[in-house]
Amino acid sequence: MNTLFWLIVAALIVLALAIVILPLFKNSTLDTDSHQRRNIAIARQRLAELKQQLQDGALSQAEFDEQYLELQLMLQDDLQEYPETAAAPRRGRWIAIMLLTLIPGISLLVYQLLGDPNALAKAEMQANQSKAVANIADMVGKLEQRLKATPDDAEGWLMLGRSYGYMQQYQKAAEAYAQLYRLQPDDIEAMLQYANNLAMARNGRMAGEPAQLIAKVLQRDTNNANALWLAGMARVEEGAYAEAKAHWQKLLTLLPADSGSRPQVQQMLAALEQEMAKGEVAPSVEINVNVDLAAEVKAKSPAEASVFVYAQAIDGSKMPLAIVRKRLADLPGQVTLSDAQAMQPGIKLADQTRLKIVARVSQSGEAMPRAGDWLGSIELEAPFDKQTANLLINQEVK
Repeated sequence: MNTLFWLIVAALIVLALAIVILPLFKNSTLDTDSHQRRNIAIARQRLAELKQQLQDGALSQAEFDEQYLELQLMLQDDLQEYPETAAAPRRGRWIAIMLLTLIPGISLLVYQLLGDPNALAKAEMQANQSKAVANIADMVGKLEQRLKATPDDAEGWLMLGRSYGYMQQYQKAAEAYAQLYRLQPDDIEAMLQYANNLAMARNGRMAGEPAQLIAKVLQRDTNNANALWLAGMARVEEGAYAEAKAHWQKLLTLLPADSGSRPQVQQMLAALEQEMAKGEVAPSVEINVNVDLAAEVKAKSPAEASVFVYAQAIDGSKMPLAIVRKRLADLPGQVTLSDAQAMQPGIKLADQTRLKIVARVSQSGEAMPRAGDWLGSIELEAPFDKQTANLLINQEVK
């Protein structure tokens, strides 16, 4: 591609030189010798006419002499009109030589300063990438249609999740991996991919379901490198720096000496130790909430209904301090409320003396309660860390 580019550049330079230089060699003035010969011929013819008129007596000798003198003066002036035309071609050749040197030199210098020799290659690469994305999008569309007919195709959900991940559509990738996790709840890779894409869809936040999935992976495989990496990220997000350090130190012992990930893990540990040395690590509160449903709620609510589990201060504003969103189909189950899900910056669970833990089934899918919703609640006294709240959703909102 570079060779073709430089051939095109050379052809354009040659064309530019031809346009500029060829006119310099073209003699656009009248030929001096031809001009002189034509004037002399006219003068001779006029002189012959004057002599004939003198012989015929039409002109006197004095009149003949006078007109003959005028003829000589006119011819002399006419012949002196273009005295320098013969020098023009030589001057044109000198300018041509100068342009042959300057035009290519200046063109290449300007291109080196402003141009990009790999522009064609980059354009071709972008075109190929766009074509690849279009092909993947077409394939994804067909795969989605197929999975609607065969929703239990685990291999299809895996392929769909990878495709959406490649396209950086992390929410759709997480939804695909959620289906794979539904079909293969004990598959460690399914849990990891589900957790990772779900976190990416939430701008990198690991709190809530991603962190819970990673914890399940580590229960099954304590030496899983990806799980240790993500678990460290989750603990840093929660402010539990000591636990994050333990995860990453263990990860460092598992990585081969020539692993490209070792320098990055070492940098992360160094940054973590600096934060820990500042002594600014705030206490982290975690409240485990076991949520169950009354039989009446299950009968009257769809499986896809949203369930909001949140903590609010009993004394003060009733705006949730921390909140987790689940689906009715995920219950009964356990969620964890912590400062990682804080809704009000600067206000932490540990700052409260009493908390109300609420679980509400939202028929509309909105966070604000409405008539027809179902809820359950319990009150807790400080200290809250590591407390467990057992909730039964059995009260209908009127």
